[in-house]
Amino acid sequence: MIERIWSGKSWLYILLLPLSFLYGLIAIIRRAAYKVGLKRSWKSPIPVVVVGNLTAGGNGKTPVVIWLLESLAKQGYRVGVVSRGYGGKAHSYPLVLDEKTTATAAGDEPVLIYHRTKAPVAVAPKRSEAVQALLALHELDVIITDDGLQHYALQRDYEIVVIDGQRRFGNGWWLPAGPMRERASRLKSVNALIVNGGQPEGREVLMTLEGDTAVNIVTSKEQPVTQLPSVIAMAGIGHPPRFFASLETKGVNLVSTYAFADHQDYQQHQLSALVKSNQSLLMTEKDAVKCRLFAQPNWWFLPVKAQLAHTGEQKILSEIKKLIANNKKTCH
Repeated sequence: MIERIWSGKSWLYILLLPLSFLYGLIAIIRRAAYKVGLKRSWKSPIPVVVVGNLTAGGNGKTPVVIWLLESLAKQGYRVGVVSRGYGGKAHSYPLVLDEKTTATAAGDEPVLIYHRTKAPVAVAPKRSEAVQALLALHELDVIITDDGLQHYALQRDYEIVVIDGQRRFGNGWWLPAGPMRERASRLKSVNALIVNGGQPEGREVLMTLEGDTAVNIVTSKEQPVTQLPSVIAMAGIGHPPRFFASLETKGVNLVSTYAFADHQDYQQHQLSALVKSNQSLLMTEKDAVKCRLFAQPNWWFLPVKAQLAHTGEQKILSEIKKLIANNKKTCH
């Protein structure tokens, strides 16, 4: 129902407009308070790059964070990542991740980033505390914050907004009548726009998510996803239909699909009931990090990588590298 309302296919959004106006008013006042100095923000000694979005739900931010991190690391830059750690319930913050950190403590996306990249990752509701925790342990050149475009308590040097190329901005209204955290006019002030699928508009850089090799959660065995027998697909992400549609496009033998809430916690019996012994349970990598301790031999996940249009990719990397270089000159 909420998808129909946010997409403009239902008139019920009208009933939620009073709450949307209140949400928008609070958002505008809050941002203005940081701009004029009524609320204090913290400035990191090294550049901070925010990868965020204007809408609620999954747009593909985490693959962009991983792409940016790996691209900079290949060129010799030392990169750290901070996050709110949504869904995590750590005993104390800031929490610096290690091999034993669970998604229950840190949230699924930070754990995914840590295991995929082995880069320094920290989470905290106050992202400035996460940055300081990383800087106390590592010599870093740049910090990437996964989400946090609206977290103005942390100053940023570069902003990247990821847009869902199919859903875009829905009906354009603030939450809860629409999907917007801020109005689309905010895009004028950000440094780069990346559109996940669809048709890029204006200065948007096209991104696609590529991945054809499934990985077994228990054994780490790799196999072409199209060769998995009788696939039961599940996803607990911001927009599960995108994952299911991508599998159909690849020609995966889909028996059925199950959509769960974003950041959902799972139990072994809950997922085991979805699949028979002669079938394959296929999930996203974000789901898999929450299932490692109780996964069964027929459970698989499909890792994906962000592929950006070359010209836009080089422009973003060049601008961020220039920020890092200028900061080093200033410090010396």
